[in-house]
Amino acid sequence: MRAAVLPGDKKVIVADREKPQPASHEVLVQTKASAICRSDMSLYYGNPIVGGGTAEKGDVIPGHEAAGVVVQVGSAVTGIAVGDRVAAHLAVGCGSCEYCAQGYTMLCPGWQCFGFDFPGGDADYFTIAARNALPLPEHMSFKAGAVLTDMIGSQYTVQKRLGVCGNKTVAVFGLGPMGSAAVLVAKAFGARVIAVDVLNARLDQALQLGAHESVNSSETDPVEAIRKMTNGRGVEVAIDCSGNPAGQNAALDAAAKLGAVAFVGESRSTEIKPSEQVIRKLLTVVGGWYFPLGDWQEILRFVDEKNINVEALISHEFSIEDAAEAFRAFDQRETEKAVFVWS
Repeated sequence: MRAAVLPGDKKVIVADREKPQPASHEVLVQTKASAICRSDMSLYYGNPIVGGGTAEKGDVIPGHEAAGVVVQVGSAVTGIAVGDRVAAHLAVGCGSCEYCAQGYTMLCPGWQCFGFDFPGGDADYFTIAARNALPLPEHMSFKAGAVLTDMIGSQYTVQKRLGVCGNKTVAVFGLGPMGSAAVLVAKAFGARVIAVDVLNARLDQALQLGAHESVNSSETDPVEAIRKMTNGRGVEVAIDCSGNPAGQNAALDAAAKLGAVAFVGESRSTEIKPSEQVIRKLLTVVGGWYFPLGDWQEILRFVDEKNINVEALISHEFSIEDAAEAFRAFDQRETEKAVFVWS
C-alpha cells in the first residue's frame, strides 16, 4: 500500500508499506479520507507534541483524523462487519481503567495515539481497535467523517461543557481549522459569535461560517474591541484555538466575570496572571481536548439536527501521492483544512 511518512525537518516520503493485518480486537479499514491537523506539523518538524518513542523515530504513518470502509475484522470483533463505514477515534486506551470506562480513552495512563504512537490514516489502509471504529451514517461523506473526529467533535464536547447557548456571547481566538470549527459549533448552539484573528481572509471565512462580528487583532486591541461590543462586560465564553500566548491571554482578559475560558490550541508553555485574569474574575478555565467515545452519537445528531455544513471547513483536497505538497501548503497556511481523499 502507499503511505506518507514524516521523518522530520519538513520532509515527506510517500512509500510502499506492507498492508497491515488486524489483531484479534482490531478492524482493517480501507481509507477514504484523512485530514491534516495542525498537531501533525509537530511530526513534520520532527518535534512530536504527543506520542512516545515511536513518534520520535520519524517513521510512523501520520493521520489521526481518518474515515473509510471496514474490509477485514479480527477474530474477536463483534458488532462490526465488513462493509461498515467508520471513522477512527484517535485515542486507544487499556479499556479497563476508570477513564476508559467513561469513554475518556485519551486520559488512560497507557493510552496511545493513532497517527503518532501507531500508524495512522495517511495510507491506503489502517487498523484501529474495534471499540475506536465509530459508525459513520450513509448520508455523511467520508470527508465529513474525518473532520468530525477531531475539530467538530472536540468543539462540541468543550462547548457543551461550558454551556454555550443562545443567551451567551462566544469569542473565538485563532481561526485556523479548529477555530473555524468553533465558530460553526457555537453558531449552531445559538450563541452570538465574535471571531478574532490576524488574517483578514480567515476573518472573512469565519463570517461566512456564521460569526456575527470579527476583530483583526493585528490592527486593534481585541480585548478593547470585544468590551466595546459587549458594553464593557466581556464575553461569557472565550475559546482560544491559536495556542499562542497572546491569544491565550486575550481570551482570559476578554472573558467576563463569572465567565469561562477554554484552551484548545496545543501549546507547550505560556505565562498568565492568575490573580488578575482568573481568581478575581472567578473564571472557569478548562482544557478542550478531544471527545469521549460516548459523545459520538450526540455529535452526529447535533450535526444533523443543526444542519451543519462540516465540509465547509475543507479548503483543499489532495491525493496521498501529493503528500509533500499538501504538508508544505498546510505548513505555509496556503490551505485551511486539507484532506487526503481516495476514490
